[in-house]
Amino acid sequence: MARDFELIDVCHSIEDGMITYKDLPAPVITDHLTREDSRSRYAPGTEFHIGKIEMVANTGTYLDTPFHRYARGKDLAQLDLYAVANLDAIVVRCLDVLRIDETRFNGLDVNGKAILLHTGWDRHWHTDEYLSGNHPFLTAEGAPRTSPRRARR
Repeated sequence: MARDFELIDVCHSIEDGMITYKDLPAPVITDHLTREDSRSRYAPGTEFHIGKIEMVANTGTYLDTPFHRYARGKDLAQLDLYAVANLDAIVVRCLDVLRIDETRFNGLDVNGKAILLHTGWDRHWHTDEYLSGNHPFLTAEGAPRTSPRRARR
């Protein structure tokens, strides 16, 4: 089926034992039921695998919501996903910059668009630097410029 848009996966794969943030437990990925064990529980010729994943919600790449920071903020179930999905997007390159402020968006038409901040921090994935706490961040002044506002169509 032809689509008039492209999906781009920007996630890291979740792996057993990976650390994404200091002091958060690593995910545990195991078998709940192996194919071999399932054979003894079900009709002859029937077998399947059931995996088990135990992890905190902030593992890997995820959609953050206001509730993460603010007790009265919206959580994912309350968020209008149309406000954050299938938007036109713009990539803002912020390589080798830690403080991402409003000047990064000067002259850019961001109205109604998702803004992807390409920091290059992924090059530190699976290293101590990734977990150092000295990573790129969006300033309070820059944040309002990155809020998608629906363009009128």
